[in-house]
Amino acid sequence: MKKCPFESQIDDYLLNRLEGGDKEAFEEHYFNCQRCFRLMEERNELISAVKTRGAWIFEPEPDAEKKVLLPTFEKVFSYFTPRQWATVAAAAAVLLVAVFGVLPRFKGAPPQFVLSESEVVRGASLTLMSPVIDTAVAPAYFEWKSLGEDVEYKLSLYNSGLIWTATTRENRISIPEEIRANMTAGQKFAWQVRAYSSRGTLIAVSSRVEFQIKPAE
Repeated sequence: MKKCPFESQIDDYLLNRLEGGDKEAFEEHYFNCQRCFRLMEERNELISAVKTRGAWIFEPEPDAEKKVLLPTFEKVFSYFTPRQWATVAAAAAVLLVAVFGVLPRFKGAPPQFVLSESEVVRGASLTLMSPVIDTAVAPAYFEWKSLGEDVEYKLSLYNSGLIWTATTRENRISIPEEIRANMTAGQKFAWQVRAYSSRGTLIAVSSRVEFQIKPAE
């Protein structure tokens, strides 16, 4: 499988070393890349373990523990004959084939990355409410479902490219008159909203919804 070009940025993102356009491009990508979903989960677990447990996880085990583990393993191994061990191995192989043969068919939900005790998640869904269909006139506002308190939303409006962006802590924002004046009949637009935590971490993103201002009949 061809390596995703964004894979090399996973650690930098989890360690908050990406900024500006690089960070935004990565966030846009991993919400839509199933492979990066999985790799982000794996890398986040490792990084979280290092942050939580510290350097002691790399320390060698005491000799006393090794002396106890070896006789225990030998005792367990002696309970089965070679033929019984062969049966156990065959059953395990069948189970692995069943698990790995079925699981890839299911597309995982966006992952949740817990970076600290106070920082919650990335990967939630954000629902846009209005406008979501073609309109007769330029809309006066954009509205979406609230994700609760202490959330900042960033709205982006597109035509052939980005034509307006704004931030708010409400789940509704009015469109400035100078922007509405340029939204003429027959044009197609798209809008999208991202939600950020109080620490500036992306916690949710909407799909990009398209609408058109219908020409007068």
